[in-house]
This record gives sequence, C-alpha cells and structure tokens, in this order.
Amino acid sequence: MLQVDIGALERRPVDISGMLAADDPLFRDLAFDLGEPVVVSGRLTSATVGRFYWHGKIVTTVNAVCRRCLSPASLPITTAVDVVFTEDQDSDDPSEYVVPEGMHVLELHDAVREELILAMPDYLVCREDCKGLCPSCGADLNVEPCDCKPATDPRWQAFDALKTGLDG
Repeated sequence: MLQVDIGALERRPVDISGMLAADDPLFRDLAFDLGEPVVVSGRLTSATVGRFYWHGKIVTTVNAVCRRCLSPASLPITTAVDVVFTEDQDSDDPSEYVVPEGMHVLELHDAVREELILAMPDYLVCREDCKGLCPSCGADLNVEPCDCKPATDPRWQAFDALKTGLDG
C-alpha cells in the first residue's frame, strides 16, 4: 500500500507495507538495474496540520558493473527513510515533498524512487578488495597478475637519478 488516504492519515498513523516490481516503470531510466523487487515498509503519521512524516525502510538488490574491473556486481540495498510531505504549495525546502493541491491521496512512489537513488553508493565495486584492470594491458588483476611495469611519472626522474647516484 503506497497510496494513503490523507483523511485517514489525519485521524491516525498508517502502517506502510508494499512491494514494487524491479521492472516497474517508476524505475525506468536509472543508472542501475534492480535485481529484486523493492520492498517498502514503515509508518506514516500526521506531523502537524498539512505535514506528514514517513519513517520507514526500503530494501532491494541492485545489479550494475564494478567500477574497478567492469565485471557484473550485485549490491544489497537497505536504507532508512525519513521523509516529510507537505501540503504547503509555497514550500521551497528541497527535503520536503509537496502534495499537489486538491490531492486526497498521498503517493509514496516518487519518494521511494528518490530515496533509492540517494542510497546508491557513488561507485559500485564487486568486492572491497577488487584489484581492477591493469591500466596498460587491460588484464583483470583479480584473475591473474600481468607483467606490465608500473608507469612512472616523468617528474620523478631527477629524484630517481639522484637515488641511483647515492646507491652507486
């Protein structure tokens, strides 16, 4: 149930429980794919007149490409949700969701999408110790080491020459 009657919400808190399919049009055009349905839960309460507070949780699994080695990666996402909805049409607070004027039903779908996007890490990796790809030959360093020499910065050549002179 991701739609709540505002009249019922003004009388008492409403428990939120629902599931959105991974291929729901709501999640179209995201930079990642969902590997499982999105499970939404929590409690929606009336905070003050015209303001509603949703405290809950969103759980799913995201499928993407590892940032380091480009192999498929899967990441479980569990994020706490603390969202405020307001009927104040003049609200300019970016952390609040404005309920359209005359609306009698509070829709949580857009909030679910946005909170899921915010829960995504900046860089998804297949595992924390992923070694990535060799910048020279492109070999997957998780599978096998390569024989490429590390690239050296030409700005350090003077120090290397000095070091060689001291060692010799």
